Amino acid sequence: MSEKKVLHQLRRNNLPSLQVFRRELRKHLTPAEVKLWTHIRSSQLEGRKFRRQHSVGRYILDFYCPQERLAIELDGEVHSFVSAQERDLERDSFLNAQGIKVLRFENKAVFQDVEAVLIEIQRHFGWFVEVETK
Repeated sequence: MSEKKVLHQLRRNNLPSLQVFRRELRKHLTPAEVKLWTHIRSSQLEGRKFRRQHSVGRYILDFYCPQERLAIELDGEVHSFVSAQERDLERDSFLNAQGIKVLRFENKAVFQDVEAVLIEIQRHFGWFVEVETK
């Protein structure tokens, strides 16, 4: 097997097969994503860099902070359905197995109290250091 194929099989982040879809999602953010992005873009939140629509495996995350290994997911009303919750659980389990913590917020939380959402995100900075030292 060629070295290039081996590297592709090992690659889990930003798979080329999802590139076009990720780009489209970035062009068409939901209103809640736009609002949160204005507060976390350009390293505004304690100097942490966040990426929009970053993929890990076959999953595309709303926001991802590689320094903190932290995924931020904003959930609309569709996530109240059992089938969506089951998919979210499967996705979160996969991400957790990759060493990524997932924080989920309802869209309405971003609109009602974005400061509380930002504080909750900051509260999880350093989580993986704490886990590794236990």
